[in-house]
Amino acid sequence: MATEIKAPVFPESVADGTIATWHKQPGEAVSRDEVICDIETDKVVLEVVAPADGTIASIIKGEGDTVLSNEVIAQFEEGAVSGAAQTEAVQSEAKVEQAVVQTEAGAAPVVERAQVADQAPAVRKALTESGIPAADVAGTGRGGRITKEDVANHQTKPAAPAAAPLSVAVGERVEKRVPMTRLRKRVAERLLAATQETAMLTTFNEVNMKPIMEMRAQYKDAFEKRHGARLGFMSFFVKAATEALKRYPAVNASIDGDDIVYHGYYDIGVAVSSERGLVVPVLRDTDRMNYAEVENGIRDFAYKARDGKLGIEDMTGGTFTITNGGTFGSLLSTPILNTPQTAILGMHKIQERPMAVNGQVEILPMMYLALSYDHRLIDGKEAVGFLVTIKELLEEPAKLILDL
Repeated sequence: MATEIKAPVFPESVADGTIATWHKQPGEAVSRDEVICDIETDKVVLEVVAPADGTIASIIKGEGDTVLSNEVIAQFEEGAVSGAAQTEAVQSEAKVEQAVVQTEAGAAPVVERAQVADQAPAVRKALTESGIPAADVAGTGRGGRITKEDVANHQTKPAAPAAAPLSVAVGERVEKRVPMTRLRKRVAERLLAATQETAMLTTFNEVNMKPIMEMRAQYKDAFEKRHGARLGFMSFFVKAATEALKRYPAVNASIDGDDIVYHGYYDIGVAVSSERGLVVPVLRDTDRMNYAEVENGIRDFAYKARDGKLGIEDMTGGTFTITNGGTFGSLLSTPILNTPQTAILGMHKIQERPMAVNGQVEILPMMYLALSYDHRLIDGKEAVGFLVTIKELLEEPAKLILDL
């Protein structure tokens, strides 16, 4: 008896979604909790998993189709395996046995029996046909299991630099047109709206990173041993921004129509670049977090963004945002507001420069800071004072740690 597979129940802020990828096709065997479909919304990509072991009977909503919350997208046959799927599984097992025989006979190993047998049928087939050992593939599925996409991505990793043949004739002008993903389209709309609907202005300053760099060098090993987290720069910026927000409440506020909403909490979003576009997961109540909690939170967000696992709850809300263009080598930029927030802090590349210190020229690791803000709410005096506060706290981290 066929069972309906439905789209997830979307939050109130998400009207609908688009079928991004079907990982399984009709008649193909699947395992319980194996990802069979990705649904892309304006904010995140949601995974649809198999309810039990069985096969996909039919697909109702194809790739690119729009789906509503809880709408039926496919039919599923529990416990049933089609003849084609059975043949595929048998062929896969045969190739595994052949590979093991070749290995025992002294030939180059193709796959390891135990590693391949532990995977789903479709994954076993992909591994045996590609000749890639399962141990070499990083699994992104539930519980670290390998998916077909993991095998495909492993195969497409760039090889060592070599003289590659031209894919097109010399002089040929090639174009490729692809539709925007829903996430990138939504990000584009919000960024455009921010530039058109706010009185956005940017103020700049620079910070001497030497004190923090010396502190990291002295304590990073002990910090990691104690907390299990790497001591990075971002935790210092998050804590400094939190303290500055306490001193300048308008920077932590938002505009709602003709009202100003002053937030009595500090939820700082950290802009993260992913393959699907820019996302801004939020650290909640940063005034109550220690440095290790901040570092672990940012690390977890980075992993989730890489694997497409960020949920809507991870990116909802936020009273202030930090973006770090320095990870890509940017020396200076003017970040765009993440509305309805009224300010965003831009970090940049640390660059050694000659600086005048007490009448002497010293080479110091300097970073430009940029604060974009909505001039409708925040005056220049407040914006500059906020940025100077961050600068002072970073240049004297003892004040930040001692809450001075």
